[in-house]
Amino acid sequence: MKTFEKILSLIFTLGLMTACNSATTQKSSVVLENSIGEYVLGTGDKISLIVFGHEDLSGEFTVDSTGSISFPLIKETKVSSLTTKALEDLITEKLSPQYLVDPKVSIEVIDYRDIFILGEVRTPGKYDYIPGLTVQKAIAIAGGYTYRAQERSAELTRQTDQEIRTQVVDDKELLAPGDTIVVKRRWF
Repeated sequence: MKTFEKILSLIFTLGLMTACNSATTQKSSVVLENSIGEYVLGTGDKISLIVFGHEDLSGEFTVDSTGSISFPLIKETKVSSLTTKALEDLITEKLSPQYLVDPKVSIEVIDYRDIFILGEVRTPGKYDYIPGLTVQKAIAIAGGYTYRAQERSAELTRQTDQEIRTQVVDDKELLAPGDTIVVKRRWF
C-alpha cells in the first residue's frame, strides 16, 4: 500500500510541475512579445540625430532620467516609449515649416541601456546590451554559472512605461535593454 501511495504522490507532483512549466511558458511569451517589435527608446539610450544639411542641429543625445532629450530649436522633447521612426517623424513635424522647409531627419541608436545580471553567476554586475542577446549569452558574458546556480531558467525583470514585470524565463529568452536577470540558487 505504501508503494502505491508513493507512486500516486509522484504522479501528482509531476502533474503540478508540468502545469507550472506551461504557466511559465505562457508568461514568457508575454515578455517576448515586447521584445519582438521595433526598438523603443528609454532612459540611458544614446542616439545620433542627423538633420541633413544642418550640421548645427545634428549631434549625439542621451535620453535623460525624465525620458527626454534637449534638442536645438525645439528644446525638451519626450522620447521615451517612442521608436526611432516615431521620433524621426516627431522632430520632422516640429521643425517644419516653422524652422526648416522639408527637413530630412535620421536617428540611430549608438548606445543601448545596460543590462544587469545578478545572482548565481561568477561576475554579477552591469553589462552592455548587444542586440540579439539571450539570457544564456548574457550569463556567459558574466562568466557563467556558479556551482550552486539553477541552470536553464532565470528571473527576468523588464520595465515599461506602464509597469515593471518579473517573470521566470528559460535561457533562450531574448533580452531587451534595461533588463535585469537574476539567476537563482538551486536547493538540491
